[in-house]
Amino acid sequence: MQFSENWLRAFVNPPLDDAALGRLLTMAGLEVEEARPVAPPFTGVVVAQIVEAEKHPNADKLKLCKVDAGTGEHLQIVCGAPNAAIGMKVPCAKVGAKLPGDFAIQAAKLRGVESFGMLCSARELGLSDDHAGLLALPENAPIGADIRACLDLDDTCFEIKLTPNRADCLSLTGVAREVAALTGAPFTPAPLTLIPPATDARRAIALDAPKACPRYCGRVIGGVDARAQTPEWMKKRLERSGIRAIHALVDITNYVMLELGQPLHVFDNARLAGAIHVRLPHPGEELLLLNGQTVEPAPDTLLIADETRALALAGIMGGEESGVTLETTEIFLESAFFAPKAVAGRARAYGFASDASHRYERGVDFQLQRPAIERATQLILDICGGAPGPVEEARSDEDLPQRDEVRLRPARARQVLGIDLDNDAMQDLLERVHLKVRNLAVELWVTPPAFRFDIEIEEDLIEEIARLHGYDNIPAPAPQARLAMLPATESSRTDWDLRRRLAGRGFQEVLNFAFIEEAWERDFCGNDTPIRLANPIASQMSVMRSSLIPGLVANLAGNRKRQQNRVRIFELGRCFTRSEDPEDGESGSVSGFSQPLRLAALAAGPVLPEQWGETARPVDFYDLKGDLEALFAPRTLTFEPVAAPALHPGRAAAVFQDGRRIGVIGEIHPRWAQRYEPGNAPIVFEIELDAALAASRPENGEISRMPAVLRDLALIVPATVSAGRALNALREAAPEIVREIHLFDVYQGQGIEPEHKSLAFRIFMQDTQRTLEDAEVDEIISGLLHHVEHAVGGQLRT
Repeated sequence: MQFSENWLRAFVNPPLDDAALGRLLTMAGLEVEEARPVAPPFTGVVVAQIVEAEKHPNADKLKLCKVDAGTGEHLQIVCGAPNAAIGMKVPCAKVGAKLPGDFAIQAAKLRGVESFGMLCSARELGLSDDHAGLLALPENAPIGADIRACLDLDDTCFEIKLTPNRADCLSLTGVAREVAALTGAPFTPAPLTLIPPATDARRAIALDAPKACPRYCGRVIGGVDARAQTPEWMKKRLERSGIRAIHALVDITNYVMLELGQPLHVFDNARLAGAIHVRLPHPGEELLLLNGQTVEPAPDTLLIADETRALALAGIMGGEESGVTLETTEIFLESAFFAPKAVAGRARAYGFASDASHRYERGVDFQLQRPAIERATQLILDICGGAPGPVEEARSDEDLPQRDEVRLRPARARQVLGIDLDNDAMQDLLERVHLKVRNLAVELWVTPPAFRFDIEIEEDLIEEIARLHGYDNIPAPAPQARLAMLPATESSRTDWDLRRRLAGRGFQEVLNFAFIEEAWERDFCGNDTPIRLANPIASQMSVMRSSLIPGLVANLAGNRKRQQNRVRIFELGRCFTRSEDPEDGESGSVSGFSQPLRLAALAAGPVLPEQWGETARPVDFYDLKGDLEALFAPRTLTFEPVAAPALHPGRAAAVFQDGRRIGVIGEIHPRWAQRYEPGNAPIVFEIELDAALAASRPENGEISRMPAVLRDLALIVPATVSAGRALNALREAAPEIVREIHLFDVYQGQGIEPEHKSLAFRIFMQDTQRTLEDAEVDEIISGLLHHVEHAVGGQLRT
């Protein structure tokens, strides 16, 4: 909701500046997202009239103008605007004026001719980007008047973010009511006058779907001038509310909607046939809308129709074939109440939104239809002329919303809010916002007005009291209670432990939406049947992610576009997959879907920040593998080659911990690196969070005083045997005195048979009670060789 501060102050004018007013609204629950001045600061600019405009003697594209700026004598000003003409009123920056950007105006010579000021375009005053010519001012603008006062530029445009329950504030009247209640300033509602009929022209109305539309008002107005100009004051208020002026009849309906909160629609009465019907669509019925879109209304979409055809989507958008044009002379003015459930979601289903549907689906005051049609009639008569007929109303009282009393227990309110307010103070606060209160001492019975759809239960009233009393006035005492230290087991760790470990290794955490592009899910996850959102917030966020990797790649691409070459990021969050067994006990498993928590990280660019101590090199698979192993230390991980849609076919591995597959690690597939432009292919890993949260309990062990024995063992194995597989085979056969085995060399080339490779392992042996003898060591080595020969086909390299 966007509006002009000066328009608001026409209803209520508290002694607050714009900053204080914005904070007041925010603290009352009407969050001010933006407050921007209508025009930047400038001084010394007045209304002037061009009295002479001649060709510059020394320049073809310049004019030599003499202007009356109200100073008593004409000013000579050189101007290059093509639209400068005699009699035109324009902004004139006199000598000494300061324009936006602190640009000072001085007397100067232009092509040998003195110029005493500057005639301004809208862009030079910071009002718009239009610089095609001078800004034309209204003919009635007083010469010499300050341009800021003439154009009402000392104004602020507020944009407030309303929660869906506060539809009553989707109008200037609603916001003004709130400000008056919060400040005590007097509230002056919009002038409403009952317009007596001047003719008998009328059109019958039939409510064929009364539950969806229990109230519909219509009025025929003949003899209107559709070509009449919308007044400047109305254009200004509309434009500062984010609505473009179109022509007078449409502008008036938009103005009343912003002013009162009641959407209106104008039909060309000459294009209607018979009675107006509010009904559901017939099979196969189509409607051409004002936006040029032809739709076939769904069976649950409410229509406005005449005896022969559909005219409009009720509460959403009018039809092109019944809309007003500049040739229209007789109109049918509609003001109706449509039930929120009859409108909610319908506009989105057709791929667009409208100001009317935005209001109807949240709830419009069901007593506002007659006042709104009277207000619009008055404005139409003032601007376009015409002769109104009587207001025709169709109403289904049993289908109109009911305003039931809501019980409020003051003692309960005091307990919840922690403030000591007596019953009378609560009643006063509630009555400020037009709630009718019956004070029965022990409890209050409150009846909400027709414009408050959000007051239904006791908690709603407690929230109102807190809001009106002021959140800043609610004390925040420190809690007093016995606190017990929570147990911290050594067999698990928290997600914050993981975050700290990753941050310590140079990673930064990111938070991404769980909604992603369908193409990401297909490319990175190989998922052609993703979980789709019924109502996505944007077309590129239409499915739920089943992996964290696509979001990290998008983060990298965004950083690379901003010249950030070294990126190390991680994310901890939920993924969403279909579960064949919803009772499998997995965390987050619901109704055939599972929501596992996962941890993913990405590294790209140089392995180290730029420095003099190390030669620069790009990060590779083994760098991130080392980060992952450090995250799990002292537990060990094993890795096996794997094929994954997101990863390079030959540079990817599955991650195992205690024989259980817990994730993948590898380089992003070249195809996706080229398509999504993250630069050089990054390295990523993604693991199940529960595996990372588990920890091994430390166990004490005796420190040996005996000397250790080191032996190196070089094995010839087939090239298809991984080092990890050979290492596991050695560990399987190792007795207790073999403390450690690790790989320190891999070799292929001269001296090694084709299709084979050499793996060199260092074996660390030690006993805690005695010194090992050579024969004993040789026997252990022999046993290891024997086992590895049978397990992986390894032979001792000689």
